[in-house]
Amino acid sequence: METNKAKRVEIIIEAPMEGRLTDALEQAGVTGFTVLPVLGGSGRSGRWSREGQVSRAGGMVAVICIVREERLEHLLETAFALVKRHIGVISVTDCEVLRAERF
Repeated sequence: METNKAKRVEIIIEAPMEGRLTDALEQAGVTGFTVLPVLGGSGRSGRWSREGQVSRAGGMVAVICIVREERLEHLLETAFALVKRHIGVISVTDCEVLRAERF
């Protein structure tokens, strides 16, 4: 089966910013993404967890999308404009996909 090269972008950001980020990604031409809750982790400020939190306000989400390489730079500029003012991180990895026409 033939695969096609693509880029997988994962953006971890504060949960209240999810809507602004996904709206910005759509405006940047991203045709699909997945949003997952982040249950906890560790970073510069140490370990943290959503355990015991009543609302989403203190939580984080991971927004994952796969794009063709030619769309990557615009996506990163758009995402970083939001992430740079908030807690968050953006990572990019190479991946291969089936049905490249969907990206």
